[in-house]
Amino acid sequence: MAVDIKNLNHNQLNDLISKAQMRQNELRKEKVVKLREKVHAMIKAEGYSFDDIFGGARGKTKRTGAPVAPKYRNPANPAQTWSGRGKRPHWFNDALKAGKKEKDLAI
Repeated sequence: MAVDIKNLNHNQLNDLISKAQMRQNELRKEKVVKLREKVHAMIKAEGYSFDDIFGGARGKTKRTGAPVAPKYRNPANPAQTWSGRGKRPHWFNDALKAGKKEKDLAI
């Protein structure tokens, strides 16, 4: 199927590009499915399971750490605290600019 793109207007070209990209994605997905089936068949033929080869945990595991206790408190609003990790809050920077020191804001 040869398409003469010189005779297409802007909208027709965009439509053609969109359809071509969708078809390209479909073909890629089909290849992935076929490859996955081949890999599973090879693993099964050797007498192993997928988990034997690639491990039981799939994907990233979430951290289950406890929240960090706050180290600093805003003297103007005691409800505002900061653990000392991540980006400094505005109130912390403002207090430093006003002449306070980190140890003055420590809990």
